[in-house]
Amino acid sequence: MYVRDTIAAISTAVGEGGIGIVRISGPASLPIANSIFRAKSNGGLKSHRFSYGEVVNPGNGDLIDEAMVVYMKGPNSYTREDVVEIQCHGGTLVVSRILSLVLTEGARLAEPGEFTKRAFLNGRIDLVQAEAVMDVISSRTDASLALAQHQREGLLSRRITTVKEGIVYALAYVEALIDFPEDDVDVAVETDVLGKVAPALAELDALIEGFDEGRVLRDGVSVVIAGKPNVGKSSLLNTLLKEKRAIVTSVPGTTRDLIEEVVNINGLPVKLLDTAGIRESEDQVEQEGVRLSLDRIPKADLVLFVVDGASEFGQDDAAILQAIGDKSYLVVRNKADLQINAVLPAECTGPVVAISTLTGDGVPELRDAITNAFMHGHAIDGREFVAVSKARHRDALLKARTSLQSFVTNLEAGVNLELLPVDLRDALDAVGEVTGETTADDVLDRIFSSFCIGK
Repeated sequence: MYVRDTIAAISTAVGEGGIGIVRISGPASLPIANSIFRAKSNGGLKSHRFSYGEVVNPGNGDLIDEAMVVYMKGPNSYTREDVVEIQCHGGTLVVSRILSLVLTEGARLAEPGEFTKRAFLNGRIDLVQAEAVMDVISSRTDASLALAQHQREGLLSRRITTVKEGIVYALAYVEALIDFPEDDVDVAVETDVLGKVAPALAELDALIEGFDEGRVLRDGVSVVIAGKPNVGKSSLLNTLLKEKRAIVTSVPGTTRDLIEEVVNINGLPVKLLDTAGIRESEDQVEQEGVRLSLDRIPKADLVLFVVDGASEFGQDDAAILQAIGDKSYLVVRNKADLQINAVLPAECTGPVVAISTLTGDGVPELRDAITNAFMHGHAIDGREFVAVSKARHRDALLKARTSLQSFVTNLEAGVNLELLPVDLRDALDAVGEVTGETTADDVLDRIFSSFCIGK
């Protein structure tokens, strides 16, 4: 339930920084600000104007900090309520003391995501845009940031609105025919309705098909580097990271533990995992490393199966290939600067990329191959990419498509006219779950509880 009280929270990250911000939203925002802020200029706080002054304790007059304060009268604010932001020095104590004053003067500590939830409940943004706010904050590459910004700006919502308009048109048409039963559903009418529904179905298909690419851009992917000892796995990790993260020596079995790093590969957030060389060993420490390596392979989204291109494909390589099983993988034939001796067996059917971690040859092609394994040739230039990236959205759109296809089937089969609106209303409800028009309260609570306090 939406209680129109006044909330407050620290909106900047915890810790020391140049600036700290305390945000207040609700009907008492301005009175609270006026009670603790003394502007240096006359006239007090004016909407959408910064004022310089001091924050003081109204109880004893003690100075807390100098500050810039901006008042934004609703509805021209983030939440569409009256909002005040107090910008002070970014120390943990000073920001906390100002928040404490604001709470003492009548505000309530905001719950996680409550400012954005109010923006949604007050109609400033829809649920897709609200969820995108957190994606903007957590983006790790330029492409994932651009995707989140497109969703926040409403580009994805517009495509979903197109689907909704097609369904609404069909529903209105069918209900009009029910109200005027003397007009039978002839071929022309059926064609007209199907003509409006077809674009909605096509758009649903496109949105659903784009989910995999949208998801990996938002969430990133897990890529395991696997291979026998001394084939260049750690060198490959360092090459992709462009830094010396892992120790590299000529001694087989140098890497004993898992090394995990996140790297941006052509705009794709990739969690790279370098593993211990996999081979039979009597060394207990090495055995544990091998066990961890084999444990991570099934959990990866992609395996980089590194082989020594200058050596023969041996039993250890064959055992690793067997461990990879049906996982998606790329064969990385390293040491391309040497004479190629490795002949891959027929069962090694993964795409092959020849590289040299010594010279860097083939590394750009490997980066492209990793990207294409997830984007399937689609460009990930975030400036043009608009896609569904959350499973909740994908699942709701799948429900909408199923209902819409059922409507088409029933219409073409000549099912009783009065039964046709059922599928259309189900489709509308499913689309509304994405934008928040028909989303259950517990789902909304779960979504916004994942936000940080102050956002």
